[in-house]
Amino acid sequence: MSRVLDRVRETVKAYDLLAPDEMVVMGVSGGPDSVCLLHVMCCLQGEMGLRLHVAHLHHGLRGAEADADAAFVADLAAGWGLGCTVERVDVPGLAAEQGLAFEEAARRARYSFLGRVALSLGAQTVAVGHNADDQAETVLMHWLRGSGLAGLRGILPKISLSDYRLVESPTFQTPGPGLRLVRPLLEVSRDKIEAYNTHYGLETRFDRSNLDTTYFRNWLRHEAIPLLEGHNPNVREVMRRSARVATDEYALLRSLLADAWGQVVIDDDLPGAAVDGRLVFELAAWRRLPVALQRTTLREAIHHLRRSLRNVNYVHVEDARLVALKGTTGAQATLPRGLMLTVDYEWFTIADAEVAEALPDWPLLPERAGPWPEVRATGTTWLPGSRWLLWAEVVEREALPDGWQANEDPWRAFVAADRVAGPMRLRVRRAGDRFRPLGMEGRSVKLADFLTNQKVRRNARDRLPLLVDDGGILWVCGQRLDERARVEEGTEQVYVLRFVRP
Repeated sequence: MSRVLDRVRETVKAYDLLAPDEMVVMGVSGGPDSVCLLHVMCCLQGEMGLRLHVAHLHHGLRGAEADADAAFVADLAAGWGLGCTVERVDVPGLAAEQGLAFEEAARRARYSFLGRVALSLGAQTVAVGHNADDQAETVLMHWLRGSGLAGLRGILPKISLSDYRLVESPTFQTPGPGLRLVRPLLEVSRDKIEAYNTHYGLETRFDRSNLDTTYFRNWLRHEAIPLLEGHNPNVREVMRRSARVATDEYALLRSLLADAWGQVVIDDDLPGAAVDGRLVFELAAWRRLPVALQRTTLREAIHHLRRSLRNVNYVHVEDARLVALKGTTGAQATLPRGLMLTVDYEWFTIADAEVAEALPDWPLLPERAGPWPEVRATGTTWLPGSRWLLWAEVVEREALPDGWQANEDPWRAFVAADRVAGPMRLRVRRAGDRFRPLGMEGRSVKLADFLTNQKVRRNARDRLPLLVDDGGILWVCGQRLDERARVEEGTEQVYVLRFVRP
C-alpha cells in the first residue's frame, strides 16, 4: 500500500498542497474516501510536520444512520488522538429556503462548515477526499451540461475556498483567498482506495443515498460511466487526461484574457456605474477578438457582476456572443441572474436588466468621454453616433414666435445670447455637476439629484445631452434651462435651439 502513500506525496509536492508545521482541517464523512485520506495523512503527518483536526457535518437527513456516522467519526478521531468538531445543519430546510437542489445545498453547507472550523482554529488549509474517479465523473457531468474550459478542468487539486459560493451567516462570511481547499487523493482511483482500506483493516461507513440514481452524479457513477467503459475500458483515464489538458489550456486563455480585457472594456468612471452594476465594452474592438476570447470575456463579465454564480450555461454565453457580434443598436440578450446584454452604437453593456432596459427615443450622446461637438450658433450640429441633430439660429428677441414662453416642446430652448460665455458645446454629465434650474430662484442643485427628482430614466441619465459653455451648464436638454440662460426684458438676441430627427 506504499503506492497510495507515494502517490499522495507526489500530488502534495506537484501542486504545493501543504506547508510544513501547519494545521489542516480534515473533512471526514466516514465513507471510504475520507477515512482513507485521514489514515494517509496520519501516516504522513510526522514527515510533513502537520497537525490534523477532524471535522464532520451532519446534514440533518437519514435519521439514525446519519447520527451513527457522526458518532463513528468522533470515535475515530478520538481513537487516533485527533481533535474533532461535529456540527448539524438542516440541509433540507436550507435547500427549501434558498431554492436549491439538495446536492447543491449540501455542498454549500459542507464547505461553509469546514471554512468556519478552519478559521476558528487559525488553519489555512482544508483537505477533502475527492479521488480520481470523482474527477472523471465531474468532467463528464460538466461536459453534459455544456460547460466551457473552466468546467472541463473538473476538480482542481487546490483552490481558494473563497471561490465557492458558501452559506453565510452573521458569524461567518465567505473567507478571503488565504483559506485553501486541497485534495491529496485526487490522483488515486477508488479501487486503490478500497484496497488500501482493506489492507489496513479500516472500518468505514456506507451512505445508502450514494446508490440513489435520481441524483445526477450517482447516475453517472453507476450507469453512464460503466456503459461508456463497455466501449472504452480506459474512459476514466481519458477523462482525467482531458481535465489536465483543459487545465493547461484554461491557464493560457486566462493569460490572454488579461490583455484582451484591457483592450475592450471601457474604464467606466461615470456617475452611478458601480451602483448600477454594469460593464461597458467597446464594440468594434470586442468584435475583432478571436471567438474564444469573445466567449471568455462574456463569461468573465458575468462572473464579475454575479460573483456568487457557480455555473454559466454555454447557451447563454453563445446567444449573447451572437447578439453582440451581429446585433444592431437596441439588440439585447438575456443572461443569467437578471443580467442583460444591450448593443449600442459604439459599445455594448452587460448590466442588471433594469439598468439595461431599452433606451427612450431621445437625442442621446455616447456614454463615454468626448471629444464633444462644438455647437454651431447657426445651422446644424449632428450628435455623434445618432440620427438626431441640433438645429440653431440667432434671432432678435422681438422676433420670437408667439407663445414662446410656454414652450411645450421639451427639446427646444430659448437661450439669452448675451449670457453665453465662449463657444457652446454638448457633453454628458460628470461627477459633481451642478446647475441652477430655471424657476428655483437661483438655487444651485446637484444635477444627479435633479435628474432623479425629474424621474429621468436611469439608463438615459449618463447619455442625456447637456448644453454647456465656459461658465458651465446652460441647458439640461429635454428638462430645464439654467437660470443664467433666462431670456429677460433687456435681452437683445436669443439662440433658438431645437433637437430634430430628419
